Amino acid sequence: MLLFFASWGIWWSFFQIWLTNDSSGLGLNGAQVGTVYSVNSIGTLIIMLMYGTMQDKLGIRRNLVIGAAVVQSLIGPFAVFVYRPLLESSFMVGVVLGAVFLSAGFMASASLLEALSERLSRRFGFEYGQARMWGSFGYALVALAAGFLFNINPALNFWFGSAFGVLSLLVLLLWKTPAVQGTVLNHTTEDERTPGIGEMLALLKMRNLWAIIVFVLFTWTFYTVFDQQMFPDFYTGLFESKERGQEIYGVLNSVQVFLEAAMMGAVPLLMRRIGVRNTLMLGILVMCLRIGGCAIFSDPVAVSFIKMFHAPEVALCILPVFRYFTLHFNPMLSATLYMVGFQISAQVGNVILSPVLGSMRDSLGYQPTFMVIAGIVAVAGIYGFFILKRDDEDVFGDPFYTDRQLREREVAATGAVGTGSQTH
Repeated sequence: MLLFFASWGIWWSFFQIWLTNDSSGLGLNGAQVGTVYSVNSIGTLIIMLMYGTMQDKLGIRRNLVIGAAVVQSLIGPFAVFVYRPLLESSFMVGVVLGAVFLSAGFMASASLLEALSERLSRRFGFEYGQARMWGSFGYALVALAAGFLFNINPALNFWFGSAFGVLSLLVLLLWKTPAVQGTVLNHTTEDERTPGIGEMLALLKMRNLWAIIVFVLFTWTFYTVFDQQMFPDFYTGLFESKERGQEIYGVLNSVQVFLEAAMMGAVPLLMRRIGVRNTLMLGILVMCLRIGGCAIFSDPVAVSFIKMFHAPEVALCILPVFRYFTLHFNPMLSATLYMVGFQISAQVGNVILSPVLGSMRDSLGYQPTFMVIAGIVAVAGIYGFFILKRDDEDVFGDPFYTDRQLREREVAATGAVGTGSQTH
């Protein structure tokens, strides 16, 4: 987790600035940047679905993440010798080839690694959020240096990405899986039967899953376009020079991700206290405050403070979504559910929205576009309040509830004291 997010974050945190910067980058306009992100999302969508179905068949085997790590180790030579020259000479060829490479190595493999880690957490009995915290820690470490490296030479960010990718590959190849597996979290057992393609495709017939897809489309997707495609250039433009803004953005990004790492460890405790649904609703509230605040304020200090809202927002959205799927759907299909219901639906939204919002930014400017996005997310939050299931409603697999809560629910359902067996 730590090395993967270091390999990604060292260049990804400045990717939008690299695309738009006239002096050290490519100088693309908003519509072109929207095209890059849109095609990237198409590639991520396709590869993510492949990763999800294949990983559900592989269980906890690491074949796919090893392949992704090979791609990560090649990001430096690809970006310097292939990607940038193609974007400058044959734009669409570079966009398409870059979408395949970046998706296979980073955008799609991020959710692959998260889904595998969540499955390992249930197999070996550790808390997923506390493991994911180390990914945020790795991102924070490299974000601290990314702005200074970018001002020296943007190519350095990609070459350091390759170095961390090589280290990640070595860990995956050399780290031995324990011979004796631990007990599964909260005594649940995962069905070892491999799900078939038909079962995976049948997920698309579930009304409850489509309700989540719509919710994600109008919340997380809009926020992703705002945070990745627009905010970096908006923020660095608030300073007396782009170079100064880039240095401060790198440091601020590092501080924010350190806080994000801390929140990854704290949110599971909050989620057990207030519940999965309420935690997710809190995340949407923070999301609205972040986008709306950037639409209102233009002072660098105020916007820097508002950017810190990203730290709790990520943990308050990603962790409850994982729990929601394992709570109300079949845990055996957790990787596919997470990728279809959360990641893939977000990528579909990016395909559609990136060019549209990029053109809106070109015509209206950043802050009016931010205000539109904040309003849409607020309406979607109201929708989610009514369609998201309560934690005790239609429970399928239950790694979230404690034994005591399960017995209380059994008593309520049968009118008699249960034996303590966990039936769902």
